[in-house]
Amino acid sequence: MRVDVHTHLVPFGWPDLAAECGGTGWPWLRVDSERAAMIMVGSTEFRPIGPPAWDAPTRLEDMDADGVDLQVISPTPVFFSYDRPASQAVKVARIFNDLTLKLAAEGAGRFVPFCQVPLQDPDAACVELDRCLANGHVGVEIGNHVGERDLDDPGIVSFLQHCAAVGAPVFVHPWDMPAGPRLDRWMARWLTGMPAETHLSIVAMILGGVFDAVPPSLRICFAHGGGSFAFWLGRAENAWHRRGDVVRGRSAQPPSHYVDRFSVDSVVFDPAALRLLVETLGEDRVMVGSDYPYPLGERPVGAVVDRAGFLDEGQRAKLLGANALRFLGR
Repeated sequence: MRVDVHTHLVPFGWPDLAAECGGTGWPWLRVDSERAAMIMVGSTEFRPIGPPAWDAPTRLEDMDADGVDLQVISPTPVFFSYDRPASQAVKVARIFNDLTLKLAAEGAGRFVPFCQVPLQDPDAACVELDRCLANGHVGVEIGNHVGERDLDDPGIVSFLQHCAAVGAPVFVHPWDMPAGPRLDRWMARWLTGMPAETHLSIVAMILGGVFDAVPPSLRICFAHGGGSFAFWLGRAENAWHRRGDVVRGRSAQPPSHYVDRFSVDSVVFDPAALRLLVETLGEDRVMVGSDYPYPLGERPVGAVVDRAGFLDEGQRAKLLGANALRFLGR
């Protein structure tokens, strides 16, 4: 089995979000041709997309070309809407979650749908998650923060506890990265900001005591190889012991104690980086993810795992599919 846990979709022709949800400044889709469109935010071009983002036959053809058996389909983070009133975020979540199920229904059982929730309102997020699970979603994708609230925020922790209680796997994706002159060149927000955001949120879960507060049954995976966390775990460990008066926060144990409480995807592109992930987190905590269909993603899917000569066949089978199946509860 080859399972891709990190892909995104953008439904074609979603409704006018201002009319459906209220408010202004919503993303909208500029359709340039039958095979080309642009996600717009106001008058700003955000991201070009094509049929792989919305067309099931195209996705299935690409999966066949890469030998992918199952593909988790998750929201594109620009639609999270965490900065809006919760009432609006609930409505947009319902729209995109229902459209996701329509695409999943066209996937011959090979698409695994993950929903989005209005995370700024944990109670509403739990309600929407339960609705989605009842309708056919398998898990949930969340952003790595809500404004200045990281994943150790009490409300977000309560949502994660609910995910554990109902058995919903959680995929954490960085979003809303800092901007500015130094970061708006060369896609630097994506090259450096995304890994940094992911690293920060893993640290927040550890030092904020989240892994001490949620049950071990919580299945949670971080995108983009967990950012730079694996490379700097030793720095966090050293700081926890040497400056415990400042660094330890609410964590009961040093950072290395928690590396078996979360997973990461494999979309790090280089076998040396993959080796570090496997050596740091363990062979049971890394699974294939591609970031399909976006241009910074990996094609063929799982190429870095296939090229990693340090893996034996049993380890490779875990990274390609077995770990993901366990994460998905299959």
